[in-house]
Amino acid sequence: MTVTTRALLTPVLRTLPWRALAAGGATGLLLAGIPRMLSGAPDPWLGLIALRGAALAFALGLAFLLDDPARHITSAVPVRRPLRVGLRVALAAPWAALCWTAAVFLVPEEARPPVGALTLEATATAVFALAGAALIIQRSTVTEPGVAVSTWLLSTAAAAFLLLPDGWALLVSPDDPRWTTTHERWAMLLTVALAVGARACVEPLRAGLGLRPFRGAGL
Repeated sequence: MTVTTRALLTPVLRTLPWRALAAGGATGLLLAGIPRMLSGAPDPWLGLIALRGAALAFALGLAFLLDDPARHITSAVPVRRPLRVGLRVALAAPWAALCWTAAVFLVPEEARPPVGALTLEATATAVFALAGAALIIQRSTVTEPGVAVSTWLLSTAAAAFLLLPDGWALLVSPDDPRWTTTHERWAMLLTVALAVGARACVEPLRAGLGLRPFRGAGL
């Protein structure tokens, strides 16, 4: 770890949107715990819905990860955006992994869907949220993209559930013959999200992006 990175750790840690992250984590864990709260035999369908709801809640919390009200004040520091964004993601990653692990174990084993496949879905959803926030920051002077990204994420999730044709379904059950094919699509979506997020972390060319009022604007 370089001297610059060590020097940034504490300031970045203090500026993380812990309230949004905690709210997303608490909501996700509450949703994951619903099957255990109910009486009767564990229901695999309910376990699947609970984990997918938890994954969406965690992603909604992560949508606020890049919010920084002081973005235009701190942009003058001689540290490039990939490092600043990378530090935020690195600091939030253990929290996200811990929340997801807890959510998985909250669902009774008898009702728990295939963990690997659901983890792929959760990871892709979270990366899409982060990529959306990074893209907004790169292409605008917005300091807090979390609200816009979370709204978009909820709309996209609803559309994926209600509007996608059967041949492109993304939310199927483990006993559905499309399960394997669907998760190949999830893997493709994750790859696309990673590529978009990585590209969005590149410092933009100021010309044509409407950033002239803040020529040093970064994260």
